[in-house]
Amino acid sequence: MSATLTPRNPHATTDRHDTASPEDQAILWDLEERFWTEGADSARKMTAKDAVFIFPYPAGILQGGDLWRDKNVAQRWRAIEMTDRYLAIRGVIAVLAYRVAAERGSDPVHVALCSSTYLKDGAAWLRMAHQETPALAEPH
Repeated sequence: MSATLTPRNPHATTDRHDTASPEDQAILWDLEERFWTEGADSARKMTAKDAVFIFPYPAGILQGGDLWRDKNVAQRWRAIEMTDRYLAIRGVIAVLAYRVAAERGSDPVHVALCSSTYLKDGAAWLRMAHQETPALAEPH
């Protein structure tokens, strides 16, 4: 079974063997944006208890309660822009990939390439994994 890429990038390719409904696509992208901008309590509700996140140094690899104890993870961003969006879905598993520019406080703009994996648990999508790789502010 092949995964479907639902590109927001005109140069991406699409293989339509397994597709997310437009409703699920909207829900997943909304969850991802809310994860960045809403409070830690909201993010905790959208995340599976055994989720694994990989952040740039110094946070590193975090799982479970450690996700919410790290001040760099628990603090939300005031503004984000997600570009180069892709969505791959196979059954009850969805993977989102995108480029983000995020701002909070007086910190420099955080630019990263990200991926998040979600599992559909009943009617709810829960985030199982997230990774951020620092990127240059402007793609080359």
